[in-house]
Amino acid sequence: MAAGACVLAAMVAVAISPLRTFDLLVPKDGGGVKVASDIPYGAEPRQKLDIYAPRQRAANARLPVILFFYGGSWASGTRKGYAFVGRALAAQGFLVVIPDYRIGPANLYPDFVKDGASVVRWIAAHGREYGGAPSYIVLSGHSAGAYIAAMLAVDDRWLGKDRQAVKGLVGIAGPYDFAPFDVPASKAAFGTWPRPADTQPVSWAGAGDPPALLLVGGSDGTVRARNSEALAARLRAGGVTVRIKRYPAIGHIGMVMAMARPFRYRARIVDDTATFARQVTAVD
Repeated sequence: MAAGACVLAAMVAVAISPLRTFDLLVPKDGGGVKVASDIPYGAEPRQKLDIYAPRQRAANARLPVILFFYGGSWASGTRKGYAFVGRALAAQGFLVVIPDYRIGPANLYPDFVKDGASVVRWIAAHGREYGGAPSYIVLSGHSAGAYIAAMLAVDDRWLGKDRQAVKGLVGIAGPYDFAPFDVPASKAAFGTWPRPADTQPVSWAGAGDPPALLLVGGSDGTVRARNSEALAARLRAGGVTVRIKRYPAIGHIGMVMAMARPFRYRARIVDDTATFARQVTAVD
């Protein structure tokens, strides 16, 4: 099977199965709370974000920020289905930002990456208003969201000097090396771009990039582990610290579902993300 098919063959199925109902039903972490909703970071209808914070924190504390992008084949999804992620990570001691971003078919690459960059700049300008430390950001995401996070982390076309605030990358079941675009999801989002290599995180990764934690499902048939392996190899060649962690017998959607309280026995994704984020955002 061609590389693109190996990576994204099932992402269309993912796109038509939003997690909003799941989010409404699962119990959530009491230690995290939503502190802001529907905050605009741009003028477009989907350019809005929600913010989560620890329920209890010191009055003058400045919290490291985790910016989480959800997946959905760059064609679907809503931040309103991911309160379980926001509250889980906030309960670990972080300010958590979960944005919507422009999606297909109306918006194609690089619109969703540009939106991610706009969120980082919004955090730089407004993060302190919510108790955040905007110079200590960890980019994270699942599936297509992990792609957005990775592009912002390794490709300085999007953030320029603002990339200095990015202290780490957590990619959960992410596609980082999936050209050529030979399945509907990748064709739709990237097929009109004249230089496919430009769109791939592996093309940009190298020296000077932030450390990375790449999380892989052992039974993920949607986004193959070779994506994380390829990105890790490029980062390591540039002297960047990177770790791949594999969780056995867990599939693509199972990776993000394991961040919900009832399913954490399947994979320690919340704990592993929080441990990594604390390490890379520690004040010198």
